[in-house]
Amino acid sequence: MMKTPINSQIVDQKLALCGIDKMEDASIRDVVRVVNMIEEETGEKFIRMEMGVPGLKPSKLGVEAEKQALENGVASAYPMLEGVKLLKQEASKFVKNFMNVDIQPEGIVPTVGSMQGGYAAFMAIGNCEANKDTILFIDPGFPVQKTQLEVMNQKYESFDVFNYRGNKLKDKLESFLEKGTIAGIIYSNPNNPAWICFNEEELKIIGGLATKYDVIVMEDLAYFAMDFRSDLSQPGVGPYQPTVANYTDNYVLMISSSKAFSYAGQRIGLLCVSDALFHKKYKGLQSRFGAHEFGYAIIYRIIYALSSGTSHSAQYALAAMLKAANEGQFNFVEEVREYGERAKIMKKLFFENGFELVYEKDESLPLADGFYFTISYSGMSGPELNKKLLYYGISAICLNETGSLKEGLRACVSQVSREQFKVLEFRLKEFHNQYKIQN
Repeated sequence: MMKTPINSQIVDQKLALCGIDKMEDASIRDVVRVVNMIEEETGEKFIRMEMGVPGLKPSKLGVEAEKQALENGVASAYPMLEGVKLLKQEASKFVKNFMNVDIQPEGIVPTVGSMQGGYAAFMAIGNCEANKDTILFIDPGFPVQKTQLEVMNQKYESFDVFNYRGNKLKDKLESFLEKGTIAGIIYSNPNNPAWICFNEEELKIIGGLATKYDVIVMEDLAYFAMDFRSDLSQPGVGPYQPTVANYTDNYVLMISSSKAFSYAGQRIGLLCVSDALFHKKYKGLQSRFGAHEFGYAIIYRIIYALSSGTSHSAQYALAAMLKAANEGQFNFVEEVREYGERAKIMKKLFFENGFELVYEKDESLPLADGFYFTISYSGMSGPELNKKLLYYGISAICLNETGSLKEGLRACVSQVSREQFKVLEFRLKEFHNQYKIQN
């Protein structure tokens, strides 16, 4: 039996115990569970790259504001479904300051993280028109969003954007839209997991086609302003977070507090609906939910039924952080720039030990360093690489889980501290020494 940093028999036992026969079938949470069990039995700490959770402390601005709200007694009162007025106002200003987009406060709704915002939007968008019953994913993307649609028994299609960047995107998108069944388009920007960022040409294509075919774009901004190649941190000063909102009125934006504000645990996000779409009326919504206006149906039918609103105190936390950012007192981008620095160092360690980037270019530009990157190793499929790395105390997820057609893994930098870099380097060298001969 080959000697590895982690006992291979224990790894195999835990995989079997969790019913994981093929790594390509393992979800993010499956990998989390297996690694937790291995760590507990072996006492060895993994280099954990499988789950995209914040690795930085939350802003004191948010924590103090939430504590004050709790002391003021908000825990005893139900929040209004549409959200706390202060939060909605500051969110509207934030969207203007950092995206240069005008959305009235009424169209910005706090949700239980972007996950709930997405779920509510999927449900509404998929029921607007009877003939449009399918969501189109521009992949790779966040795997759980497809799970949400499966839970709702709602249809979806997808394609890997790897070979369709720039003007190639138009024909590929239109091949789906011209069928007349697509209700909405969803993508993340910056992208999870590839960390590619759509440029203005691509966003213009998406927006133009959304208007032409009357479909609604869902723009997932979980990593808001985290393309560190440009300084997107100054309120009211360009450059701004790129957005499809510049090219169509048919959009909803999902802004998360989890990564940009390191506030994941309180499950607070924003669903931002364009002014035009918020008041748009659909017969399908009337027959399905008893309310024909898009914004009304989202808030007073779907969110009401899902959770009856969002954590009262967390809304005050997010409002305080947004207010400070709007006033130039809180540079939230600078706070999370650490992720880009970690990615730069970690990529170098992987490159020095035989690994390559899967998504290595952002069209013609070098890929940014950020929250994620994608890796492959010559001669190994993604699932094979994923399993072998477990023996070396390194965990990730397979790219097929994200809708990618490429072989490789998604690596998240957030849970890997700088103190672990030496351990990562040692384990990668051990791995490369074992397998480079075979390649």
